[in-house]
Formats: sequence, C-alpha cells, structure tokens
Amino acid sequence: MKDADPRTQEDDTKSTSDLESPSNSNYNVPTAAEEKKLVRKLDWYILPITCLLYLFAYLDRSNLGNARLQGLPEDILNGDPTGSYFDWVNSSFFFSYIIFQIPATIASKLFPPQRWLSVAAVGWGLASTLMATAKNFGGLVTARVFLGLFEACFGPGIPLYYSLFYTKEELGLRLAYWFGFAAVAGAFGGLIAFGIQQSTVHIAHWQLLFINEAGGAATVLIGILSVFILPHRPEATKIFTPREREIAISRMNKDATGDVGATVNKAHIWLAFRDWRIYTAGVIYFGLNSALASISAFLPTIIKTFGYTNALAQLLTVPPYAVAAVVMTMFAYATDRMQTRGLFMSVACLIGALGYLLLLTVHDNNSVRYFATFCITSGTYTTIGIIIAWFAHNLGSETKKATGIPMFMAIGQCGSILGSHLFPKTDGPKYIRGFGVICALELLAALCCFILHVSYRISNKRRDALYGVPKPGAKVNTSVLADQAPEFRYMS
Repeated sequence: MKDADPRTQEDDTKSTSDLESPSNSNYNVPTAAEEKKLVRKLDWYILPITCLLYLFAYLDRSNLGNARLQGLPEDILNGDPTGSYFDWVNSSFFFSYIIFQIPATIASKLFPPQRWLSVAAVGWGLASTLMATAKNFGGLVTARVFLGLFEACFGPGIPLYYSLFYTKEELGLRLAYWFGFAAVAGAFGGLIAFGIQQSTVHIAHWQLLFINEAGGAATVLIGILSVFILPHRPEATKIFTPREREIAISRMNKDATGDVGATVNKAHIWLAFRDWRIYTAGVIYFGLNSALASISAFLPTIIKTFGYTNALAQLLTVPPYAVAAVVMTMFAYATDRMQTRGLFMSVACLIGALGYLLLLTVHDNNSVRYFATFCITSGTYTTIGIIIAWFAHNLGSETKKATGIPMFMAIGQCGSILGSHLFPKTDGPKYIRGFGVICALELLAALCCFILHVSYRISNKRRDALYGVPKPGAKVNTSVLADQAPEFRYMS
C-alpha cells in the first residue's frame, strides 16, 4: 500500500489534539522530572492490578494441564483413553475467545475502559470457579466457552488500554511485565498443583485445583476493585492534577493522535482489514499460540515422559516458566531501548524452534530434553510479549489498534486449537508429530518477523525521502490516515 499524500488529511478531525497539544500557546513542555513522575504514578495505578488480573486469567485457562495428571479424565471424561475428550475441552476455550475478540475490543472503545475490564474479570472469575462443579464433558466445555468469552473482552483490550498512557519507548517493557505474568502463572500453577497432589481431601484433587487456581472469589473482588483503581482515559480520569492531565494528553499525541471518548472511526476498521502486515502478524501469532497452547496443556505430560512421577513432573514445570519471565523482560527492555523489535522476535522464535528440535531428535538424554523445555517457554513467551507491544504502536490510530490487534490475535488463536490436538496420548512418549509441527511453525514465525522488520524499515526510509525526517517528539496526526499518515514512522 502506498503512503498517503498529506494533502488528503482533514483539519477538522476530532481528537485529543484538540484538547491539549505542544502546539498550543499556553502549553508548557514538561520537564524530564515531571514526565518521570507521571509515568511512575501510572505504573502504580495500572500495572499491579492488570498484571494480577492476567495472573488469574492465565491460571484459569492453563490449569487443565495439571488437572489432567490429577484424575480429571478418569472422573468425568470416561477415562479418555485416546486423549480426544481432553483435547476438545482444552480447545473449546479458544473457539469463543477467537469469535469475540474483534467485536469485543472495538466495542470496548464505547465504554469507560476500567468498567469494561472490571465486567470481564468478574465474568471469567465466575466461569472459572464453575469448572470445579462440572460433572461431565458437556459441563466442562460450557464453563470453558464462557471463560473464553469473558477473557476475549480482557486480553486484547489491554494493549489498547496501555497505549492510551505509555509512549512507544515505554510500552514494550510494560506489556512484557503484563504478559510475563502468564509465565508466572505457569510457575505458580505448577507449585499449587504439586501441593494439592500431596494433600488428603474429600473432593477430587482436580476440583480442588480448579477452586484454588481459579481463585474465583479473588478474581471477582479484584475485578470490582479495578473500577475504582484503574484510571479512565487521560482526558477523563480523576486521578490526574490539571498539569498531569495536560502532560498525559500531550503524550497521547506524541506518536499518534488519540481519539476523544467513546468514538469509533469506521474507516480505520476497514484500513485494518486491508493491511497485509496484520495478516502476517497473524501467521506469527498462529505459530506462537500453537506452541503456547501445547505448553500450557501438555508441559506436565511432556516432562512426565522423562520418567518422573505426576507430582514431580508438575513441580518441574516451575523453573522453565520462571526463566521465561526473566528472558522476556530482558528482551523487552532491549527492544524499548533500541526501538526495534523484529530482529529480537526472530531470535526468540529461533530459540523456541531449537527447543522443539531438541525434543524431536534427542530421546535418551533427559538433561538435554529438560533444557529444551526452557528454550520453548523462553522463546515462545518472549515473542508473544514483544509482538503485542509492536503492533500497539505500529497501527497508528486507536480504532485501527482496536481492530488490528484482536485480528492478528484471533488468527493466532486458531493455532491454539491446533496446538490443543497435537499431543494425543497415542503419540506418546515421543510426540514426533507435535514437536515437528510446532518446530516448523516457530521457524516460519522467525521468517515472518524478519520480513516485517525489513518492510517497516523500507516504509520509513520511503517516507523520509518523500516528506523529510520528522522532528523527534513531534505531534503526529493519525486521526484520518492512521499509520499511513506521512509523519508517522513505524518501529521496525
């Protein structure tokens, strides 16, 4: 798609730049100390509760892997000798998650964000708790479908919400902190499952696992508190002083013009559907989520094939997740500092592919195979965390972000359905098909990351040649053309 001509931009577009901007005569450019103080305040209000919510959300969707080793198939899935019932229970979450991502994220722009996220949290908290009451395959699938519906209102909306407050130099690390709690959830899930496996209780261990890991009451409570803690949009929140609001709104307009209030730009929805880069990101996300779904559901089973007991296999899932959280934070920090993401993502995908290649080819050395689990968790989680931050900037406008981010996520979550069916019991203990398919998908993702990196660099150079190099920190009007605005520059 050719870069747009600046003469096609309209002057009367409604945006936050109409409220405050560096071009206003009364606007005082913030000092570094003022901006740092504001970012620190935002971190305290936003990061703890959104990260905690994602911790519970990911515990809810990933605890099936541990429940499988605690008698769930034998109790309510008729023994599930082939593993097919378990696969469908696992993948049922993703059907509703995929279907509702795009409409839910676009609709979220019409409501106060803190209220939208609160309702989503309360909904999935109730759905996850009800998983413990399931008596059969149908009951478990129903709870998982509603879990996916409510989580579709939360996960894709967080990058959009963060982009209201953080600049592209700050966004990668913050989203890494947020998504890092998916890895933390994997670590905590293993510890909780190990403890429950040792307990003597009057209900099934998997039911106790769902009750404890789902934390339904805690999720509902935190969801209610989020209405009062999470800030509204910068132009509407009550947590800011007048000066802080002025600075926050100018930061919204620094990289791309923000919308005001409950507005949706229909033209930008269609821009998203016509953007080939979003579909390329979908290919990347497809491969990563095939890996992620299989890690979440089957990592305890994979480690058990090394010859360990059920309890020890669940405990040994903790270190790979912990290392993945650290690696992802390091990569995200580096991408923020260097203002480039594509090459780092390619490297992370190659690390994940190496892990699957080792599992595919090494069958008699459990130390090497256990090392491979560190590679697959670190490579997969790191790339997912970075690509979310990448497109939270590169789509330009809020409406295009609200459409494009759930678009590539929805495409990618189809990979989760695939990943849920790649490790049937009949393929154990070597699981050649599963490891081979995901290894190939990780390599394809690495190639697509590199293609996007080169594409963004070419577009930036073309715009520099046509329109000149923009001044650092200058306001970019993306309200009409989104990321096709002549002054807009992509992060490569």
